[in-house]
Amino acid sequence: MTEKTYRRAGKGQIKRFAKLQLKKYREKEGLFLAEGLRTTLELIAHLPDEGCLTALFVEPDQLHNIPDRKRLRDKIFLIDPAEGHRLSGTSTAQGVIGVFCQLTGTASFENEKRSLVIALDNVQDPGNVGTIVRTAAWFGVSAIVCGPGTADRYNPKAVRAGAGSVFCVRHYGTGNLRQELEQMRQRGYSICCSSLDGTDFREYDKWPDRMVLVIGNEANGVKKEIMEIADRHVAIPHGQAEPGVESLNAAVSAAILMARLVL
Repeated sequence: MTEKTYRRAGKGQIKRFAKLQLKKYREKEGLFLAEGLRTTLELIAHLPDEGCLTALFVEPDQLHNIPDRKRLRDKIFLIDPAEGHRLSGTSTAQGVIGVFCQLTGTASFENEKRSLVIALDNVQDPGNVGTIVRTAAWFGVSAIVCGPGTADRYNPKAVRAGAGSVFCVRHYGTGNLRQELEQMRQRGYSICCSSLDGTDFREYDKWPDRMVLVIGNEANGVKKEIMEIADRHVAIPHGQAEPGVESLNAAVSAAILMARLVL
């Protein structure tokens, strides 16, 4: 298929979707942006349904990299580099930008006998949030619940850090994380908080079948009100020598603990 087969993007489209770089417009529209060929194709491969792809903006020299371009023809719009920069909000736009629908509703995982849920307590860096989303998908985590102050998982930086994995794991937000965790405990979940002052995770030879692992803020850790209701506080051991840093990155800590809990 030639370039003439595809429609040019309109100025109104570019103006409307460029606003999705801001959270208030993402929430208003229920949409989000994904930039780059790999990220966009990963999202398309895991669409909950075809309608979740709203539009795919492609520079002409990138058309040959879209494997399903015939099937997606009605969703594809051609753009020039300037329009790509405007949509992506970066100085190095990659020539492929997708507009997708956000997932709606609360994740449902009540019937899983074995279930690990990740709770994010005020994790503010979107790069950390995106990396945790992708890591959770890799380890088969049941769901991610995001408490107040946690970076928007549809932030372009989070989507980019997650390399398009946001459709690969269930996730939802809550306005009161402690209340959500207490309700989960009533449904049979044990609450485990990551903590520098916790017990070395190697001291546990068994983990509950249904558990929530809470990852805290990059600088301050898990809030006191959450720590108070936890069944366990766990720490990641360092090497034999004294560590040269005070703590691990939040996403790295989450990855190590997920691996420990599921493998």
